[in-house]
Amino acid sequence: MGSLRELKHIQIIILGLCIAGATIGSTVILSKGLMQIKKFTNEVITVTGSAEKEIVSDYIVWNSKFSRRNFKMTIAFEELKGDLKKVKEYFLSKGVKDDEIIVSQISTTVLYKKNEKGHDTNEIEGYRLSQGVEVRSYDVKKIDDIARRSTELINQDIQFLSSAPKYFYTKLAELKVEMLAKATENAKKRAKSMAASTGNKIGLMRSAKMGIFQITSVSSYDVSWYGNNDTASLEKKVTAVVTVDFAIAE
Repeated sequence: MGSLRELKHIQIIILGLCIAGATIGSTVILSKGLMQIKKFTNEVITVTGSAEKEIVSDYIVWNSKFSRRNFKMTIAFEELKGDLKKVKEYFLSKGVKDDEIIVSQISTTVLYKKNEKGHDTNEIEGYRLSQGVEVRSYDVKKIDDIARRSTELINQDIQFLSSAPKYFYTKLAELKVEMLAKATENAKKRAKSMAASTGNKIGLMRSAKMGIFQITSVSSYDVSWYGNNDTASLEKKVTAVVTVDFAIAE
């Protein structure tokens, strides 16, 4: 009986040692794993990459308008209708396509006589009727040239007013993908340079955040937190920015 009791006691001691050893081993493994996770989380390098590209607008929107003023609205309307015919004939003669011309509805303004203090009275002095014409085209150079010479219509007794054309780039979606790739590559080069200066190397890319695209004139360096979208310049500059986190490799 004594021998049996001692054997059980030894078995309990051995079991306890095994449990203690397993606990210590798992604790070491877990601690090492946590250290590696912490290292993986903390040891990163954050850099900003950028890319620029100059583009030429491939789409133009040009607005103009003309007006007539007369005491009788019917007369002003007939005169305006004649002006529209002349304007369209002028555009078509210069090479503008009919489906590129958009004619807006007529806008009417009632004109009242002024009193000695310059305030409107209730007496109607006449009516001003105006109408707008918009040209939208992919032939940027041609429409741009017509817009510059359109004041020739004034010689036809038309009260013609031309607005500055607006220029757009229709392949911007494809360009953004290209620019982001170049900006990310630029960020990687910067990260490598920064890491090498301290004797380290960069590892995998952890995360990337796209910045705001800036579309400005070629000579501009304006930056806005909500982004620029210049439509006044025929030639533009597109700037893309990304912020990237890279791991520090051993």
